[in-house]
Amino acid sequence: MANTASAKKADRQNERHRLHNKYYAKTTRNAIRDIRNTTDKATAEKNAPQVFAMIDKLAKIGLIHKNKASNLKSGIQVYINKLA
Repeated sequence: MANTASAKKADRQNERHRLHNKYYAKTTRNAIRDIRNTTDKATAEKNAPQVFAMIDKLAKIGLIHKNKASNLKSGIQVYINKLA
């Protein structure tokens, strides 16, 4: 339990940041899932830049590691290239 005013404020900020990070991480996971579940190459290619930007933002703010972001983007691109 926080005892000082600054610790209480830090708890409030941490909760806001946690919810903010959770929202963006979940939204990005859903977007990745939607691309990987599509069978239409044109739709996947159209949505890929937005998903790549979302992944880059997660890496930039430190929610995922930059190498994980790179691996995710690579995997998505490989999937898109395999679509007929």
